[in-house]
Amino acid sequence: MTDAELITALDKIKATMISVATTERKIQTVESQFIALHDEADAALQARGIENGLPYRSLWDWYGRWSQGDLPTYQSRRAFLNDSFDTLLKRVRGKPGREYEPTGWARVDRTVAEMKNQLAAAKAEEQFQNVGLLGRELLISTAQQVFDASKHPTLDGVAASKTDAKRMLEAYIAVELGGGANEFVRKHAKASLDLAIQLQHRRTATFRDAALCVEATTSVVSLIAIIAGLRDPI
Repeated sequence: MTDAELITALDKIKATMISVATTERKIQTVESQFIALHDEADAALQARGIENGLPYRSLWDWYGRWSQGDLPTYQSRRAFLNDSFDTLLKRVRGKPGREYEPTGWARVDRTVAEMKNQLAAAKAEEQFQNVGLLGRELLISTAQQVFDASKHPTLDGVAASKTDAKRMLEAYIAVELGGGANEFVRKHAKASLDLAIQLQHRRTATFRDAALCVEATTSVVSLIAIIAGLRDPI
């Protein structure tokens, strides 16, 4: 399912929920189609590393929610659904850069998903800074997956601690991309790493800073995944 198809599916899910909550349609006539579309959208969200924010899998569950008494009018139900879907649609429409391909490293992939979720929801400076903190954790987790001190000597001879992502990744890149033919690839990987680390330490964080940090760090992860052979054809 492409991004455009996913957005269309989410819009249709919301429209169906509005239609039954405003008595335009009967639940029993659209329930089976609704569940099938919900499950397709859920799978597409998971494939993108986006937390499923869809509120209800069954229209009967939605009926139970709007019948609680705090959504007495059609307008209140529409507003509730608009709020529920707004952030989710924003995450699909506004995610920076190319679609992220999971590495299979569970902690790495979870952190990427969390960074993108927090970027979509962030509004205050502190929240944008937190995206940078997650970026730091992402690089550390990535480095820990590939760095081997016995195979990857650090460039300055200083032993890398378990949280020294820069030394670990620079050492890994230098060894695994050794030789003159890989000089420009090494430079690109190092530049991406330097940008990611620099963005994490900005004290005056904005949406652009945070979005650039997400793009830079996920780019580093993708580069390392390629170097490690995770993107090779099966």
